[in-house]
Parts: sequence; C-alpha cells; structure tokens
Amino acid sequence: MGGCNPMMETLEEENLIVAARLLLRALDSNKKITDKARKVLADVSARLTSVMKIAAPKDEDEDEQEGGEVTDIRERINLILEKIVTWEGGDSMIWDCDPEDGKEYLKTVDEARRLAKSLESLNLSKDETELLRIVNDVIHTSMSRIEEELRRMLVQNMQNFEPERFSFRSNEDDSLDLNSIVSFGDDSIDESVQRDSLSRGGSEVVVMDLVNPQVIPDLITIANLMFDSNYGRECCQAFISARKEALDDCLYVLEIEKLSFEDVLKMEWVSLNSRIRRWTKGIKVFVCVYLASEKFLCEQIFDQIQTDPVSSICFSESSKASMLQLLKFAEAISIGPHQPEKLLKILDIYEVLSELIPDIDGLYSDENGSCVRTEFQHVMTRVGDCVKATFIEFENAVGSNMSNSAFPGGGNHHLTRYVMNYIKTLTDYGDSLNACLKDHEQAVDDQDSSSSPDTSPGNNNDDTNNGNSSSSPMALHFRSLMSILEHNLEEKSKLYKDEALRHLFMMNNINYMAEKVKNSELRNILGDNWIRKHNWKFQQHAMSYERATWSSILNLLRQDGLSGSGSSGSSTSRTLLRERLHAFYTAFEDIYKSQTGWSIPNSQLREDVRISMSLKVIQAYRNFVGRHNNNISEKYIKYSADDLENYIMDLFEGAPKSIHSFHRK
Repeated sequence: MGGCNPMMETLEEENLIVAARLLLRALDSNKKITDKARKVLADVSARLTSVMKIAAPKDEDEDEQEGGEVTDIRERINLILEKIVTWEGGDSMIWDCDPEDGKEYLKTVDEARRLAKSLESLNLSKDETELLRIVNDVIHTSMSRIEEELRRMLVQNMQNFEPERFSFRSNEDDSLDLNSIVSFGDDSIDESVQRDSLSRGGSEVVVMDLVNPQVIPDLITIANLMFDSNYGRECCQAFISARKEALDDCLYVLEIEKLSFEDVLKMEWVSLNSRIRRWTKGIKVFVCVYLASEKFLCEQIFDQIQTDPVSSICFSESSKASMLQLLKFAEAISIGPHQPEKLLKILDIYEVLSELIPDIDGLYSDENGSCVRTEFQHVMTRVGDCVKATFIEFENAVGSNMSNSAFPGGGNHHLTRYVMNYIKTLTDYGDSLNACLKDHEQAVDDQDSSSSPDTSPGNNNDDTNNGNSSSSPMALHFRSLMSILEHNLEEKSKLYKDEALRHLFMMNNINYMAEKVKNSELRNILGDNWIRKHNWKFQQHAMSYERATWSSILNLLRQDGLSGSGSSGSSTSRTLLRERLHAFYTAFEDIYKSQTGWSIPNSQLREDVRISMSLKVIQAYRNFVGRHNNNISEKYIKYSADDLENYIMDLFEGAPKSIHSFHRK
C-alpha cells in the first residue's frame, strides 16, 4: 500500500508537460512581461534549474554512450541557467543598473548559443534533445529581453539635436510676405520682391553622434549576438522602431509639421509661406546632418554583419517615413493653384531638392533606398512642372492686368516696377528656371518669331548671339514677358487724353525697364542689343513728348507773320507781338500748372528732359524778346529768361503748382 501508483505518476508527468507547453506558448505570444509575471517565471526557472541539475540519466551504459562532451555541456548549461535566472528575476533593465552586468549577460547568452550549436552537431538521445530544447528556450527568452534592452538603450542614450548650431536654422523673424500679383499698386513692391537668404552652393554634410558613443560597443555586441542567434529580424525591428521615433522627434525640433494634402491646399498664404520657409531650411538640416549621421550610426552598429546589407536596410526603413513626409509637403505645394506670388517660394523648394540630389543618391544608393530615390525624383519633377506653370501664369497675369483709369502723373507704373523687380529676383534662380522652362522653350521662341518685326535701331535680332545666357530658356521667356509688359503699357497709355502725358508715361516706363536691365544680371540674360533698342524707344518717346508739349508754344516765338524789329514797326505789328507774347505766357503758365504735377522718377532723366526743354525754350524766348525789344514795352514782359528757366526746373516733381506772382517791370 505504501508504494507509488505508476498510473498516477504517468498522469502527473503528462499534466506537467502540458503545463510547460502552455507556458512556452504564452511566452512566445507575449513580448512584454510585467514585473509580477517576471517574478513568477523566475521562481519557475529556479525550480527547473534545480530539477535539471539532477535530471541526468543514471543508466551507466547510457552515460558511457553520451561521453564526456555532453556531460560537460550539461554542467555548463546548468551554470548558465543559474546566471540567467538571476538576471531575469530583476525588476529593472540590466544596463540601467550596471553596464558591466549587461556585458556579462551578453557573454552568458552567447555561451548558451555556442553550447546549443555544439549540441546540434552531436547525435543526441531523447533526453539530450530535450536538453537542447531547454537551451533554445532560454536563448529565446533572453533574446526577447535583449531586444527590449536594445530599444531602451537607443532611446535612453539619444543625443540632443540642436539645429541652431547650423547656419540654415529656420528663423520666423525674417519671414517674407510677398504681395499678390493682383496688388500691383502696392508702393512697397520694390522691397517685397526679394528671395530668401538661403544657403546656396552645394550642401555641406555634417556627421554628429546621434547616440552616446559610450554605448556603441554594447549596441554592436547586441546586434552581432542577435544575428548570430538567428534573431536578426527582431534586432532590426527594434532598431528601426526606436530610430523612427527619433527621426520624428527631429522633424518636430525643426518645426516641420505633419500635414495632409488637404491641410496644405486649404492653408492661407501667410501661414503656408512661413511653413515653406521652415521646410526649405529644415530639409537641408534633416538630410545633410541628421540622415548623414543616421546612416553613419547604422554602419557603426551593423557593418560587421556580413549576411545581408543590414545597415542599408535599417537606415532605409527607419528614415523612409520621415523622408516621404517631407516630400509629401513639397508635392502638396506643387499640386496647388499656380499663383504667381508663390513662384519664388516654389523655386526655393525646387532649388533645395535639386541641391540635395547628390546627397539623396549617396544616402540611398542601393536597392533598399530605391523607393526614396524614386519618390524624390518624382516630387522634384512635379515641383519643376509647377514652376513652369506658375511662370506662364505670371506672364498671363501681366498681360491681363488692365486699368480703367490713367496712372496719375505718368510716372513708373506699379506693374512695371513689380515685373522688373520680380524678374531681377528670378535671375538668382537661373539654373533652376532654365531647367524648368526648357520644355517650353520652343513654344515661346515660335511665338516671338511670329510677332511683327521691330525695325528700331539696335534691333538686329542678334540678342541670342550674345552668349549662352541670352539664348537660354529663361532669356526667351524674359524677352517674351518684356514684350507682354510693353504691350500692356501701350494700352494703359491710351487712357491719357493728353498726348504729351501719354509719351511721358511710355518714356518713364521704358527707361525704367532699360535701367533695371542695364544695372543687373538681366543685362547678361536679355543682351546689350535689347538695352540699345529700348534706349532708342524711350528717347523717341521723349522727343515725341517735347513736340507735343512745346511745338505750338515755340511757334508763337517764331518770326512768321511779324514785321522787322525796327522802331518804325506798325501799330498792327506791335499789337500782334503783344498778343503773341501774351499767348506764350498763358501757354507756359498752363504747362507749368499741369506738368509740375507730372512725374519723371528717374532724377537723371528728369534733369536731361528739363535741360533739353530749357535749351530750346529759353533760347527761342531770348531771341524773340531781343529781336522785338524796340516794339515791346517792358510792362508786357512778365518773365525774364532766368525766370522761365527756373520755372522749367520745377517741372516733373509730381506736385502741381501755379505761378502766383508775375514779374513785371
């Protein structure tokens, strides 16, 4: 009665096996283990260790078959189990407590891996196979712990990212609010059309430590151990997960938000303008500093692993989402409305993308990075198409900018100033504009060729022979735009009822265009012949202005219809002289009253026109008075030649005046 029941022993063993299998399944399905569960498992592991120490078979024949190698392995496994159970029973992460314990832990797990490999090479009995299974289970449990330790080490040892260290840090204080193309009347247009002061000329790659260098050796050891233990996928997943979060944090620090296409398309221009500025500067930091450093980190940790291009895979997978997020913003801008006031910002985006192509090709050089490379090129093409469409829309906007009333004073129209300052700024984007406009070049060339030939001096149609710059796609578009602007100005000049003011308006605006071209990079783009042609044009308008204003008044001072200058002149002649002189004064006073309110903004041009008029008018007046001084009483001479000259110097200041007091003697 006191003996054991064999059936009962068998049943208990089967229950134990079922329970153990359920435990293993639960461990496989649960990667994260709570502290409470960890303590229970530690107790179970300790009991198993105790059982395993005495679990060696007792059959002498079998011991002889097993040999000394398996016995040695069994003893070493028992020691390993004791160590691992001790570490697994702790509440804290191993490296948080003591990095030296972490290194020892890795050595212990690596020894277990090597012992498992040794057992696999032997012809094992059933009990020895069970021993191998136990070792593999221990390795599996340890790998889960190591995976968690790896992720935590990457997070805990992340170095602070300080974008203010770099020259292209975003700065909201220098934000630019471009005026809309419909607001050509804004007086601040000269200052508003400026490009951002982005860093130009190739991008500078800066590599920094994204993770504390002191833990890099441990990270390398962990990666090598996990790959040697056939847990490479888990290692990569842990690394990629941690670094994805770090890259998201980087974008946050750079103030780059996650925006959908809808968010971008609905955004007001002032807000969008600010975000474009942050994006253009932020993406340079992200690619040239952060991604370069991220790739270096991947190579540090994974380059010793020879089986696969692990570092390339980890880098591509960890950075892909952030890069696609950045590119998504640029693509959203490209599919938005082609508003001319956005052109400079879109060009900023295109230039940054163009500048970063070598960096992207270098970072994502193999098949693993092909997705990012392809998307980068796709977005850059879309942005380039947007540049072209927006520039063409700008041309259309200039051509369709009609006025219902004449521009006051005949000075430089806001449209002229806007367009000239705009294209002057665009010259900074020469390479990018040429690349974007290239496909549209032939259409513009054909359009210009079909226009009526211009026979003005200096227009021998050889502007395109001044070098590659003046035959570039940008040059063709700029010449076309200048023609559109001139035609528009001619239409606006027809709104003036006064022919003289009409010519003054055209003289001012064409002179403004010619001066802007002559004194800027536009000279190399449009060519010297363009400048000569337009100098001739505004001079023709200046002469037409003089004829329209002064021809009739100078005719009053001619000798036609008058008798000689002797003292015996008839009473009729003296009366006619007085009438002529009075008509001259009246006409001069009317001109003074109206043309002091007219404007010639260019001081040199204003002085030239005054001097030219003064030479003609004063000389004619002196001759007239001198020739007939014997027949005209001084009381009829209101102004001296010096008075008239001084009055002429008051013209074109843009402030109407009247001659209130007449000089009488």
